[in-house]
Amino acid sequence: MDAVPSPRHPGVLASLFAVAIAGVIIVSQAAPGTASGAAAREAAASIAFLGAAAAIWLGGRSWPSARPLSIALALLGVVAALATLLPALSGPNLADLALLTLLVPFGFAARAEFEAHLDPSDAREVTADAVLFTIAIAAIAYLWARPQDADAAAIVTAATFTIFGSAIVAMFGALTLCVPTREHLLAFTCAALLATATIALGGNWAMAAAPGAAPVWIAYVFATVPAALGAVFVAVAHQEGRVTVLGSSGIARPALTTITIVASCAALSIVAILDDAHGIAGAEASAILLVLAIGITARIWTNQRATGDAFARAGEALARQQAALAETDAALERVRETNESLRRSDEHLRLIFDAAVDGFVEVDHEGRVLRANGAFGRMVAKDPASLVGETWEQAASSIEGADPAVVQLQRGGQATVARADGQVVHLESTASVIPTDPPRTLVLVRDVSAAKVAEQTIRSLFHFLQDRDEDRTRLLRRSNAAIEQERNRIARDLHDGPVQGVSAATLSLEAALLMIKAGDVDHGAELLEKIRAELAGEADALRRLMSGLRPPVLEERGLMPALREMLARFEMDAGVVSIFEGDLKREVPPDAETLAYRLVQEALTNVGRHAKASSVTVHVDTDTGQLRVEIEDDGVGFETNLARDFLRGGRVGLASMRERVELASGTFNLRSTPGRGTTVSALIPLDAEVIAAPAI
Repeated sequence: MDAVPSPRHPGVLASLFAVAIAGVIIVSQAAPGTASGAAAREAAASIAFLGAAAAIWLGGRSWPSARPLSIALALLGVVAALATLLPALSGPNLADLALLTLLVPFGFAARAEFEAHLDPSDAREVTADAVLFTIAIAAIAYLWARPQDADAAAIVTAATFTIFGSAIVAMFGALTLCVPTREHLLAFTCAALLATATIALGGNWAMAAAPGAAPVWIAYVFATVPAALGAVFVAVAHQEGRVTVLGSSGIARPALTTITIVASCAALSIVAILDDAHGIAGAEASAILLVLAIGITARIWTNQRATGDAFARAGEALARQQAALAETDAALERVRETNESLRRSDEHLRLIFDAAVDGFVEVDHEGRVLRANGAFGRMVAKDPASLVGETWEQAASSIEGADPAVVQLQRGGQATVARADGQVVHLESTASVIPTDPPRTLVLVRDVSAAKVAEQTIRSLFHFLQDRDEDRTRLLRRSNAAIEQERNRIARDLHDGPVQGVSAATLSLEAALLMIKAGDVDHGAELLEKIRAELAGEADALRRLMSGLRPPVLEERGLMPALREMLARFEMDAGVVSIFEGDLKREVPPDAETLAYRLVQEALTNVGRHAKASSVTVHVDTDTGQLRVEIEDDGVGFETNLARDFLRGGRVGLASMRERVELASGTFNLRSTPGRGTTVSALIPLDAEVIAAPAI
């Protein structure tokens, strides 16, 4: 929070000091126990409250609560003046209820401070705690202030003063606990002194004591503390800014709620225990307990409402976070696709550069050769690598049989090279500027020897080569698209199969090599034998996978026999007890059969690789137009929220299963608990048109 400097008002501060001194003098000179002494004390209090109200109104504008608080203090000053002019008001009186109306400007002052420093939801919570704390403290103070055998007027007076004082303590105390700044602590100290004096004065009035019989310390408090409160508002800088976590240590709200609940429980206990001792009738005690119960209930309701709002906000924040994560994943996928496209494009350009029949030479801004392709090397009978790093002039001078015009090829032109076998090669070049920083030059060198004899034939051949290159590009694009689709499909089946096995074998081979180099030939040979067995197993797995790419048994015998055969083979290979159950009550379309077969196949692969299960159960049946497939094992299980991490790590099995089912307009479900196995289930619609429909 930032400090807002309070404007200097030396005259206002001097006036407050004078008011306090005058109040002390008046109280000290007032005759105790007399009506005139009581009037003098009330006049001193009136002057103190009115002076503090004027000082805060003029000099405390940096405080958000300055205006309503100055009004409240001015009204207190008016009340004290009326008590001076009308001595009949000094004692138990039903008119004392009017004092509670002064809590309205005090409430507005507290509200202004809460709005300036707290979020709206936190302000509601703090207000609820302050109200309940007021009720609890007022109940306890009422038992002290209420005289025994009190009549209705005495009861009203005691209740009014205790409620008024307790409310002031609760308002300033809650604010100080939530925003523990220096100015709030000083203001709370003044408010607590005024509240204590108010409650004590109420008890004295309720007992109908003689005029001026109230303890003299009450008069001193009313004569000096308002001026001190005004000085705090005028002289101390106010802090601006919201507190999102109540209190610097984050314990303010729990502490405030705890204090409130403890005070409420204490009030309930004290009222229940001491009602007879203070002469409180059963109906009066019941009314106090009822008010406390209503306050506690209202606080619980407020807390539940705040909890519900917090859960709602947390849900909205989580939804926004998930949406942001989805957008991030989509952006990353686009970046990966772009990088892959750039990589393929770079490889394609390199292939064209090296495979071109024409010579290509890339030259930097200083005229040095950066790279040359094989065609140019064959034209000049030089190794292209030997030209890299030389200037174009140095490269031209190193070519045997070259005429001086070869130097001009860098900028475009024609030249000849006489080879040792007597053949003369005619070269023609064009230069293109590559817009890099610094710029480079791409020199295209062409052997135009045949063009000297049959220029038209070469032109036709050139057009033919261009057309052929375009046709090859179109064919390559289509082939690449088909290959990529097939690779994606096979990758889902091979994600952690033979690739991981071969990787493990590679690591084992490195270990065996280290053993042999270290002289441990026997153990190295033993490890090699194990590697051979593992590779043989992976070869068998590849054969099974190849047959599984298009299972013939599915077309020949149908889904149920194909699954039984798959489970029998899995039980034999993996040593896992396999149970198959189910019944097809209607015909299943071929696309649905293939999808169900692939799901079971992928699930069994996961069980064999990761689950460490002793048994697996496969259930297949049809119901209300859907094919239901369920695979359940008793393996180690896992946390289902880690499925995304599996996908990031390259294990795409679960993701591919879900993708296949959802592309067929089906429903995929995964249930797993660590130590309690995994269940994979899918509902596949039996509408052939829906299954065969392409993904949109």
